[in-house]
Amino acid sequence: MHFYYNPLNKACKSKTGAFARGSVVTFRIYWNDNGEMPHDLDASFVFFQDGKERKALSMQRTEDGFSVALRFNQIGLYFYYFRVGDEYFGCGKWRDGVMSAKAADMRTWQITVYEEHYSTPAWMKGGVMYQIFPDRFNKVGELPIADWKVRRSDWGGMPSYRPNEYGKVLNNDFFGGNLNGITEKLDYLQELGVTVIYLNPIFEAYSNHRYDTGDYLKIDGQLGTAEDLDRLVTEAKKRGIRIILDAVLNHTGADSRYFNRYGRYDSVGAYQSRQSPYSEWYHFRTFPDSYESWWGIETLPAVNEHSASYQEFVFGENGVLKTWLRHGIGGYRLDVADELPDFFLQKLRAAVKEETPDAVVIGEVWEDASNKIAYSERREYLQGYELDSVMNYPLKDAIISYVQSGNTTQLRETLYMLIDNYPKQTLDCLMNILGTHDTPRILTVLGGKTCANKDEMAVTSMNADEVSAAKKKLKMAAVLQFTLPGVPCIYYGDENCMQGYLDPFCRGCYDWVNTDEELRAFYRKLGAIRSAYDVFAEGVFDEIFSDSGCIVYVRRTGNDSVYVYVNNSSTVYNIHFDGAFEELLTQREFSDKLTCEAFSYGVFRRKNK
Repeated sequence: MHFYYNPLNKACKSKTGAFARGSVVTFRIYWNDNGEMPHDLDASFVFFQDGKERKALSMQRTEDGFSVALRFNQIGLYFYYFRVGDEYFGCGKWRDGVMSAKAADMRTWQITVYEEHYSTPAWMKGGVMYQIFPDRFNKVGELPIADWKVRRSDWGGMPSYRPNEYGKVLNNDFFGGNLNGITEKLDYLQELGVTVIYLNPIFEAYSNHRYDTGDYLKIDGQLGTAEDLDRLVTEAKKRGIRIILDAVLNHTGADSRYFNRYGRYDSVGAYQSRQSPYSEWYHFRTFPDSYESWWGIETLPAVNEHSASYQEFVFGENGVLKTWLRHGIGGYRLDVADELPDFFLQKLRAAVKEETPDAVVIGEVWEDASNKIAYSERREYLQGYELDSVMNYPLKDAIISYVQSGNTTQLRETLYMLIDNYPKQTLDCLMNILGTHDTPRILTVLGGKTCANKDEMAVTSMNADEVSAAKKKLKMAAVLQFTLPGVPCIYYGDENCMQGYLDPFCRGCYDWVNTDEELRAFYRKLGAIRSAYDVFAEGVFDEIFSDSGCIVYVRRTGNDSVYVYVNNSSTVYNIHFDGAFEELLTQREFSDKLTCEAFSYGVFRRKNK
C-alpha cells in the first residue's frame, strides 16, 4: 500500500513551510499505487504540540486519497504523521512519505507556527553581506595602543598562536586594522555588491577578537572612536550599505570595568568586592576566584541574565543596545545565542525594535534553529518574539558536502528542511555563510589538506595548481551561496583567495597588494546579478530537476524567474526549456535546450521579447 505526501507541494499541504497563528491548513495524502484504493480504508491525521499528548483526527476520504483541514491557534512546534488502515505514514527522504507497521518507527514532519505579526527587515533581503574581523581588514594610520597589547608592524604576518609559559594563548597581538580602514574600502565593497557589513566586536577589550568585552559603551581605542564609527555608518549609508555590530551579551571579559579582575579599570568590579554594583551580574561559587564562565574559560566570566540591573544596562533607554542603534547601525548579530535564555532574547528583540523597528537581530545558531534544543530546553528563536535570522551553518555544511563529493543528497535534504521548517520571512534573510572567524577558510577547506596540529597549520599552504583547483570549487559553492534562499555573507578575503585553517589562521590580514582580480570579478558578477533581480529578495525556490550530481532550480516571483544549474559530475545533461535564454555569468545565449556541461554551473533567465 502506497501513498504520496510532500509538505513542500501545496497540493499536499496548503501552506508551504511555517505559517502564522490562526492559519487554516489543509493536509492531503494521495493514493499512489496500482489499482483502486480499497473502499474500506480509513485514515487519521496524528499530530501533537511539542511536549504534549498526541491527537488523531479522522480524515475525509476523497476521490484519490484523504484530506483534513485544521486551524492552528497557538504558536509553537507541532509534529505529525498519518495512520492509514493498520499502517503508519511518516517522513522519509526528500520529505516524501514512507509506510511502516509501527508508529514508533515514524519520523514525523514538523510544523512551525509563529506569531501573526512577525516580520523581518525588507532591506536585508536580496542583498549581500560582508563579514569583517576589524583588526585584520585594513588600517589607516597608527592609533595608540595599550601597554599590554603587542603592536604588529608586519601586516600579513602569521598571527600569534602558541601558548605562553603558563599554557595560555593571549590573543593580544594587534595588526592595527581600524574603522577608518574599513571606511576607506567602502567603494571596493560597494563594487562587490555589498549591502550589509557585519563587524566582529568593536568595543574595548583585552584581546584582538574582542569577545571579552571590557567596556560596552566605548569603542576600542585600537579601532578608533565613536566619531569614527559615525563616519563609517554615514559613508556606508551613502553607498546603500548598513553596519551590523556583534553583541556579546552572555559573558564579559574578566579584564573589564564590570568584573575588573586585574584592577585595570577605575571601577569596583564584581571580582573586587561583594558590594560592587556589578556583583549580581555574575555567579561566584567561591568568592572571588571560582566563578561560572563561558565554557570554563576564566577570562570570560558568564553573566547572570536574570539580573535586573544587567537587563537595564543592556535594554534600558540609555542601555547598550539603544545607545549604538542611535549611532545609526542596522542591527546586531548575537554571539552564542544558545547561551541566552528565551526570556532574555524576547526582551532584547523588544528593545531593539522599539528603538529602530527595521533593525535586524541575527543569532549565532549552528543547527536547525526552528527546533533547537539547548541545555535541555526547546528554543523559540523563530516563533516571532526573538530572532529575525540566524547564521546558516546547515546550508554551509551542505554546500561544502556537495562541492567536495559531487552528491546532491545533503544539499537537497538541507534545503527542504529549511523551507519546510522556517518562516518565509526568516528564510529570506538567513545569513548564508561558507566560512567565518570560527571556521577554516573556505578555500582551505576545498583544498582538502589536513593538519594534525596548529604547528602544521601554520606552515601548510596550497601550491598554485592546488589553489586553481580549489578556486573552481569555490566558484561553484559561491553560485549556490548567492542564489539559494537567504543572504550570502562573504567572509572578508574569501573573494581574494585567502587561505587559513582554524583560529587564528582564518583571521589573517587582507592582502591588498597581491589580489586575485579574476576571483574578485566573479564575486562582483554574482553581486550584480543579485542586485538586478528581485527574485533573490523574496522569490520562492522550486527544484526543476535533480539527480545525484546535478541540480537545476528556479527563483521565482509573480513577474520574473531566474534559473540556476550546478552540475558537479562528469555527466552532460540536456534539459528542455521552451524559449530563448541568456546565461547571466557569461552572456551565452541558448534556445529550447539547456546543456549542463560536466563540472559547470550557470545562472540564466528568459530573454525579453
